[in-house]
Order: sequence, then structure tokens, then C-alpha cells
Amino acid sequence: MQNLIRIMPAEEKSMDYLFSHFTLLEALGALLGVFQVLLSRANKVSNYLFGIAGILIGLYIYYHARLYADILLNLYYLVMSVYGWFFWKFGNKSHQAPISKTSTKELYKALGIALICFCGLTYWLSHHTDSDVVIWDALVSAFAWSGMWLMAKRKIENWIFLSLSNCIAIPLLLYKELYWYTGLTLFLLIVGISGYFNWKALHLKNLEDGSTNP
Repeated sequence: MQNLIRIMPAEEKSMDYLFSHFTLLEALGALLGVFQVLLSRANKVSNYLFGIAGILIGLYIYYHARLYADILLNLYYLVMSVYGWFFWKFGNKSHQAPISKTSTKELYKALGIALICFCGLTYWLSHHTDSDVVIWDALVSAFAWSGMWLMAKRKIENWIFLSLSNCIAIPLLLYKELYWYTGLTLFLLIVGISGYFNWKALHLKNLEDGSTNP
């Protein structure tokens, strides 16, 4: 997207870019992302349907913007969203899986996913792309991969990993001049912090009602 902006004459950047094909698609993708995170915070399984639609738009945008690491991350989001929809909907016993805390073993797995992702993406971005934000791009993806894995398993701590990813992504997206996605990411950060406490409260309520095991 940054390259698309820079090839335009300065006097045409304002209104022409505001209503350009790519900007409108970016805005639509951001709106779908807003609905997805609000539904996720409310513990609604339908959040994944909005998420999948937003991801498909994001793939198109990132492809034309030549943001290849984001394409890879969004392909992962797509797979995990489809998996997450089935897991949330049916769980392991044909009913919705409950919200639960991350076990020590699962935490190690999440950190392992983040570390492997960071090392792999750092190498790939450094040696096979023209990325100028290798470390930051890799960090955003690493925490996001772990967070999505935990969210798909309905673990409360998914919000912590995703919020860390968003904290790094906000200045990165500003640098890339993706302003709609910057606004979306800031919104996701705020809702993510709130979502953590909301899921924690729901988990405690379930424990009190005897509907889940500690």
C-alpha cells in the first residue's frame, strides 16, 4: 500500500486516494475486523465468519501492496479461523468447547510457536524479500501466530499474545502508511485488553456454575 501511495503525484493523493479501490477495500476489511473482535469478545462463535471474510480482503490488499509476511500470516489466520470455528462450534464432544486457562504445557507450546515463527520469518524476510522492517514484522507475526492458536483452543491468554502483537503492529502500520489498518489495530488492542478480563470473568462464572473443570 505504501508503494501504491508513493507512485501517485502529490496533488492527487488526497481525495483520489481516499476513495480509491484499494482504500475502500481496506476500510471494508477493517470494518469486518471490528465486527469479528466484538463478537469474539462476546464469546460468539460467529466471530470467525466475519474474520474469514476480512482475511480474504486482507490477502488481496497485502498482495497488491507486496507485504508478503502479512500474506503468510493471513493465510495462517484463515486456516486457524476455519479450525477455530469447528472447534468452538463442536469441541471434542459435539458441543461448544468451554473457555479455559492455558496450562503450563500449552504456554510452552505457545512460546515455542512464537520463537519458531520469529526465527523462521526473520531468516525468510532477510534473505528472500526486500523487507525494510524485518525484526518488527517478524515479531508481529510471531505473537499473532501464538495468539490465534490459543484463541482457537479458547484459552484466556490468547488476548495477551494478540495484544503484544498489536502493540508492535501499530507503529509498524503507521510506518507503512496503512492508516485504516492502524486504526483497526488500535481498536483491537483496546478490545483485546477488555476481552481478556471479560473471558476471565466468564471462566470464573463457569467454574462457579460447575459447568467446567478448573
